[in-house]
Amino acid sequence: MGLIGVTGATGGIGGRVASRLAERGLRQRLVVRDASRAPDLGAEVAVAEYRDGGAMRSALDGVQTLLLVSGSESADRVAEHVSAVDAAAAAGVSRVVYLSFMGAAADAVFTFARDHAATEERIRATDMDFTFLRSCMYADYVPRFAAADGVIRGPAGQGRAAFVARDDIGEVAAAVVASGDAHSGMTYDMTGPNALSLAEAAALLGEVAGREVVFVDETLEEARSSRRPSGRPDWEIEGWVTSYAAIAAGDLEPVSDTVERVTGRPPRSLRDFLREHPESYRHLV
Repeated sequence: MGLIGVTGATGGIGGRVASRLAERGLRQRLVVRDASRAPDLGAEVAVAEYRDGGAMRSALDGVQTLLLVSGSESADRVAEHVSAVDAAAAAGVSRVVYLSFMGAAADAVFTFARDHAATEERIRATDMDFTFLRSCMYADYVPRFAAADGVIRGPAGQGRAAFVARDDIGEVAAAVVASGDAHSGMTYDMTGPNALSLAEAAALLGEVAGREVVFVDETLEEARSSRRPSGRPDWEIEGWVTSYAAIAAGDLEPVSDTVERVTGRPPRSLRDFLREHPESYRHLV
């Protein structure tokens, strides 16, 4: 296949993909910000940040296929992504598999999904082949929505989301990366097997935690006001709030068959995830 580059290898998705590629015996280079945190997989390691175009170009020299994991949310994330994409093109990367987000669009309700749309556009503007993997909200994060008092608060209304487990995303991404050009030019949504409202998700959390967990709907302004005491910048608070608003708008409800079609097995449900990871809701017990 040639050399595979994996960014974000110290994180939740990149690390999963790197491990699965190592199990396949594929040659890879892990692109990380801190070499001391790189997983020990017998792979090459290169140190670079997305914003440092020169370092990224050197790190990607000789890479044929690149898994580009989206960077952490920041005020200038699009610029960071553009730097990484341009570095990949300059280094001669042939194919990019980009971890995007469901409903990515310039006018998406979820403000961070707009970053993904801009990144996809930049990738399309290069000569590199691409596959876009658009994940729904992580099932892994649902327990974090609930505060210690057993309440999930947000402006999600009666909307539903097809929460997807990061383990499934990692397996899909590894399979696509290892597939050569089988998924050339494709955009896939990655979801769980069913869509749940936050009221249903709260009830499920309560069931496994053995206590009452409820969902309290908020207006957009109530949600912004309740989060301002965190001291986080306005752009970050708006991202938090509009993630719930995207659920209310129905943007995250459609269920896809990507996980089963690509991996050959059905995706984990939220119940499956909670059963496998009781530590995720320990704060509620």
